[in-house]
Formats: sequence, structure tokens, C-alpha cells
Amino acid sequence: MRALQVSELLADHRGVGLADVPVPIPGPGEVRLRVRAAAVNFPDLLITRGAYQLKPDLPFVPGLEFAGEIDALGEGVTGWRVGDAVVGGNHHGAMAEYCVVRAAILRPKPASLSWEEAAAYSVGYLTAHVALVRCARIQPGEWLLVHGAAGGGG
Repeated sequence: MRALQVSELLADHRGVGLADVPVPIPGPGEVRLRVRAAAVNFPDLLITRGAYQLKPDLPFVPGLEFAGEIDALGEGVTGWRVGDAVVGGNHHGAMAEYCVVRAAILRPKPASLSWEEAAAYSVGYLTAHVALVRCARIQPGEWLLVHGAAGGGG
């Protein structure tokens, strides 16, 4: 399968390129997804430079957020079926045609969202939601001034 692969940790990202890698096999409690879309987030850029707290062994496939269809179930997985449309986030691995993730981290893909929207949902939306609802405790009728919305972190 084709995947974006990090073979060397470099600030200019020259160590990142397309590669043919084996299709992963799900282990116990895991599912394999046919990735339909993967988002690019700030942690993805940091991890390809070796500047993130998680440091996978080289070579690795980056990609935190994804949306896809379950392609195979590992031993002991319940509550999901092959063909289910799901979204989620993992430490890495989503920037490939297929990825393996723990079944427990998956959520159903909202039918109202495209694959691309669903893939980018978790980090941006949840970061903004937590900041506004939990931290700022914004209430209906209050105003919020957004100085900039061009970042990738909510």
C-alpha cells in the first residue's frame, strides 16, 4: 500500500516521502481501516521533526486524525462491523491507505460530514469546544471576538 513515511527526522521535512509499505494486520482489540481522509495538524509537523513528545521508531507513518471504513477486525473486537464508517485519532499511522488503531478510540462518522470534514473534526473542533465551554464558560447570548482562525489547533 502507499503511505507517507518518515525515514529521517529533519526540520525541512526532506525525510518525509511516499513509500510502499505492507498493509498492517490488526491485533487483539484493534481494527484495520481503509483511510478515506487524514488531517494534517501541528503535532504531525512536530513529530516528523522529532520535536514532539511521542517519538515513534523510524521509519514510521505520520497522521493523527482520520476518517475511514473498517476493513478488518482484530480478535476480541465487539461493537463494530466491517464497513462501518468511523473517525478517530491515533498517535501516528493515518497518512496511509490503511491503518490499524485500537477499536476503543473510534467513534461513528457523523453522516452529515464529508470524509474530509470528519477527519479534521477532533483536534480543531474539540480544542475550540473545550476552550470555550470548559475554560471560558461562554454562555448563550455572550459575544466572542475571534482575532484569527487560521491555525490548526482549534
